[in-house]
Amino acid sequence: MDTGILILRLLVGLLVAGHGVQKVSSHLGGKGLQGGTEEFRADGFRGGALTALAAGGGQIGSGLLLAAGLLTPLAATGAIGVMTVALTVKWRHGLWVQNDGYEYPLVLIGTAAALAATGPGAWSLDAVLDLTPYPLWWAALALVAGLGSGLLTRLVLHRSPAPADAER
Repeated sequence: MDTGILILRLLVGLLVAGHGVQKVSSHLGGKGLQGGTEEFRADGFRGGALTALAAGGGQIGSGLLLAAGLLTPLAATGAIGVMTVALTVKWRHGLWVQNDGYEYPLVLIGTAAALAATGPGAWSLDAVLDLTPYPLWWAALALVAGLGSGLLTRLVLHRSPAPADAER
């Protein structure tokens, strides 16, 4: 079981972190901070470079913590939060990724929540530091706080459509 959790943590954590790297740099196929800023503006978000830095930093931090199995409930909360924002952007396209839908963010949200529920496994920094096992209520808290922070971010930073746009 620990091997499976390790593989899952590394895969999901490094993908989330890599997604953040793309938002703030030209590494891993990213378009740099300017590209990240333009992406957020095109998706209707305020804040420009600060928004891209916060999102990228949140993805990098939560992804690396998740991969390392360090402070797993906090890492899961961060990953759930940033992926909830991504889900809200893709929501209008429906579920499937072929149509630019929210399938991928939903899988990452579910996986982060599952890792919060199972814990990081024996091969993790949480285990080395004797922080495990986390009580199961931490998983519920991670899910609620992650979803809540992602939805609040969307509410605060997303511009309302102009009246002419709303009529279309």
